[in-house]
Amino acid sequence: MIVITSETKLLDLELDCLVSYIFEDDINTSIEFLNLDDELQQYIKGLVDDSEINGRFGQLNLVHTHNKAKQKRILFAGMGKKEDFSLTRTRKLSAEVSRFVKNKKFSVCGGLPTSVELPNSLSISDFCEALVEGAYLGLYSFESHMSKKADSTESKPSQFLLGEFNKQERDNIDKAIKKATIVSESAKLARDLVNEPANLMTPSILAEKAKAAAKDAHIDYKSLTRNQIEKLGMGAFLGVSKGSDEDPKFIILRYIGDPENPDKELGLIGKGITFDSGGISIKPAANMSAMKGDMGGAAAVIASISGAARLELPINITALVPATENMPGGSATKPGDLLTAMNGTTIEVENTDAEGRLILADALAYANTKGLSPLLDVATLTGAIGIALGSVSMGLFSNDDTLAQELTESSQSTGEKMWRMPLWDEYKEQNKSTVADIKNTGGRQAGSITAAQFLHEFAGNTPWAHLDIASVFMSSKVDGIYQKGATGQPVRTLIALFAKLAAK
Repeated sequence: MIVITSETKLLDLELDCLVSYIFEDDINTSIEFLNLDDELQQYIKGLVDDSEINGRFGQLNLVHTHNKAKQKRILFAGMGKKEDFSLTRTRKLSAEVSRFVKNKKFSVCGGLPTSVELPNSLSISDFCEALVEGAYLGLYSFESHMSKKADSTESKPSQFLLGEFNKQERDNIDKAIKKATIVSESAKLARDLVNEPANLMTPSILAEKAKAAAKDAHIDYKSLTRNQIEKLGMGAFLGVSKGSDEDPKFIILRYIGDPENPDKELGLIGKGITFDSGGISIKPAANMSAMKGDMGGAAAVIASISGAARLELPINITALVPATENMPGGSATKPGDLLTAMNGTTIEVENTDAEGRLILADALAYANTKGLSPLLDVATLTGAIGIALGSVSMGLFSNDDTLAQELTESSQSTGEKMWRMPLWDEYKEQNKSTVADIKNTGGRQAGSITAAQFLHEFAGNTPWAHLDIASVFMSSKVDGIYQKGATGQPVRTLIALFAKLAAK
């Protein structure tokens, strides 16, 4: 889909469909704005009087114009009550509108964001940015390996015009559309990486995908081999990889958008388990196929640093992705084994299915040797976070109130929900080992918190935040901007965070 802004009155253009956004408590203003043929106007007002068109959130009403207008149809998209308006709801509505238009096989459509009076806190460019983001994400599909694609290009709008605007408005909105396009494409990249089958997304392939993304975004790429990882002393990372025939990769991406401040460089770390069988502590067979997505954190990290570079944000970021499979091979790490991390910490492996924290431990230790700060890791770390928060929110853990607040505010702007969880010292007791400095699981109680406390040991005193996305990285149904499968969370929030930090 190509989105184009227009200074021309859309009512003067021949369109398959014109989309009019309407508030439940201000329908008549939007209809009068259309300035339609008297007969058509009265017909539509009659539908409003009969409550067939009522503007309730998500309600879509398609009206055929029967040659009374240059547009064949007008689609009224309900935005609900003005007091409930938000950009998150706008994205969701836009996704539904885009799928509706696609399913109807309309080719050239137009949208009239100027037909509504927005709350004072929001600009028309903010509204248009949310509309475009929702449309792109709502139309996402993953069909790379289907011999017969469900959708053909003919079933998607070839053009979606946004208008009508004066020149100054149009310049601002063109910038907003460019930003929305890059952010959406970044989220879609993360979705693509997670949706790939595990045999087509091995550590080596993930490294190649990261290399391609880095090339497109003009950022530095490097990938360390097993021998190089061994020389760094990353015993925890290597311990997870021992059961797999696939070589591990330690992927490093670096974007320098603020060269005048070389001492300020954020460390972004993503869990890259390209398939998690559980290792010797093997998982149940049911739903194990979903563990192809255990590199959701890595996907988010690769996609978000790429997005930051494409947006040319003035910020320095180094992204680290320890990538490996967790398999129960003959040389696999066993429960009870002892591993030594890069920083010299000894770890008792009580459960080989608690592997994500092991590979992140070495990545955090590496980040500290490079002086990166703040540190932010993203991981499909624990099933326990879903027990705590369901599929609605990811978990946020942090040793720094300012960083936690900035992340929370960024998530509120994108609608990718997160909830801060405690990191009280009492939880450290569960991770104590009798044979090593620490053990890799604190048991069932407070499982997501003890996992975060484990990572906290390796972040040390550096300002750090951990996002446990295991509860939100996949969607079981079509819902607003999400299709069934990978969600791409929290890419949009990370990019919003980078922009917030860059502004400081």
